[in-house]
Amino acid sequence: MLYSEKVMDHFMNPRNVGKIEDADGVGEVGNAKCGDIMKIYLKIDNDVITDVKFNTFGCGSAIATSSMACEMIKGKPLSEAMELTNQAVVEALDGLPPQKIHCSVLAEEAVKAAVKDYYDKNGIEYDSTLFREGSHCDHCSNAEN
Repeated sequence: MLYSEKVMDHFMNPRNVGKIEDADGVGEVGNAKCGDIMKIYLKIDNDVITDVKFNTFGCGSAIATSSMACEMIKGKPLSEAMELTNQAVVEALDGLPPQKIHCSVLAEEAVKAAVKDYYDKNGIEYDSTLFREGSHCDHCSNAEN
């Protein structure tokens, strides 16, 4: 399995690792059976993500996609963060092996779960269709069987 230099860099030197104690929004997604669990913490000021940290339990691809997703949303308005797609994360990392694409889906969903948590905590109305429920990928759905 070949990984791009960017995947290896974000795996070996992940950005934004850690926890924000007084986070405005926290999103945790994943599946212990599949092994990838991602938690993202957001600090938000005037609808802009001023800080973002993550903790990921998983493979190198899961760590790399977490790191890249955080880099991509830091300093951005929530509306832009909500537009983050797993495909954008994969492209920013110069690709992922097909069997690791689910890690990028996990990153997208963790970001959205953290934004949803912020909205819920602050009574901010949102379009619920923006947030997918359930397992982040077929790979993990199959792990439950």
